[in-house]
Amino acid sequence: MKKNIFRFTLIAVFLLTTSCGSEKAKKQSNDVFITVSIEQVLDSDDAPFLSVSGKVQAVNSSNLSTRIMGHVSKIHVKVGDKVKKGQLLLSVNNADMSAKLAQVNANITEAKAGLENAEKDYNRFKNLFDSGSASQKELDDVTAHYNMVKARFEAAGQMKNEVQAQFNYINIRAPFNGIVSNQFINEGDMANPGMPLLEVESPREFEVLAMVPETEISQIINGAEVDVLLKSLGTSISGKVVEVSSSAKNTGGQYLVKVILDTTSEKLLSGMFTTVQFPIEKTKGSNKVLIPTNVLVTKGELYGVYTVSQSNTALLRWLRLGRTYGDKVEVLSGLAVGESYIISSETKLFNGAKVTIQ
Repeated sequence: MKKNIFRFTLIAVFLLTTSCGSEKAKKQSNDVFITVSIEQVLDSDDAPFLSVSGKVQAVNSSNLSTRIMGHVSKIHVKVGDKVKKGQLLLSVNNADMSAKLAQVNANITEAKAGLENAEKDYNRFKNLFDSGSASQKELDDVTAHYNMVKARFEAAGQMKNEVQAQFNYINIRAPFNGIVSNQFINEGDMANPGMPLLEVESPREFEVLAMVPETEISQIINGAEVDVLLKSLGTSISGKVVEVSSSAKNTGGQYLVKVILDTTSEKLLSGMFTTVQFPIEKTKGSNKVLIPTNVLVTKGELYGVYTVSQSNTALLRWLRLGRTYGDKVEVLSGLAVGESYIISSETKLFNGAKVTIQ
């Protein structure tokens, strides 16, 4: 029994000592001031703009395909190769077309021989008719035969033109000067009509396709100068709106806006994601409370910012946010014009920490 009392006494002394130590440490930590820098929320007079996501693509871009079915016999280029207009890029097996062309050539030879013979008969009977040695009926029969043979010869020639046109879809050539940007098929694979085989694009001229919601499309002006932010390159490029779609029938309520990018030395690539900043008309009462995104404190889906209380302590204030404008975000509620917020601190802040303003 005495041993148990002794143990309880030791435990109580230990807990009391620990509690006093922690209280002392807490008191010491509360006595430490954290140096912070603050910034005041100002009534922004900057021109408002609308930020919309977009994607870079080449102005001249073409997916090349064939109208006939056949095995790919040879691919003459690889992805990344520079090509010139008319250069042979890909060949499809043309055994059937070659046989058809030979048949058409034979028909042309036959039709030509028949035409030459019919023409001689026509000229002979015309001379006989002029001298009174042939009747009108005989001349009419020879003339009709000559015209039919001549029509067959012309039909054979048109058939040859048709076959030769099909060879344009057997031997795929570059439609313009550019770079092979994609390959969708390999040698030996079966090419089907309309199936993309190669993609060629111009490497110097780029545009951005952005989808604007129906609530904002009325504010987009054709011909407006815009800024295009490329996060992957860490840069901004100027551009110009050249096309604003008037229908969202097949785009789920989103309107397509096309922006031509200015010439730049940046290494742009098709498929890069961008943020397009469209200038919009400023209206009365449209000033927004904007703060830098890097000062936000996040906890799950909550966003807040540290402010300084009247007792010079850090106070975490939760915010309701709106749109993001570049590196700033709109504050809908939780922070008003004229109030201050902490933008940096020498050490990590916590709610209730004593601070001194730098």
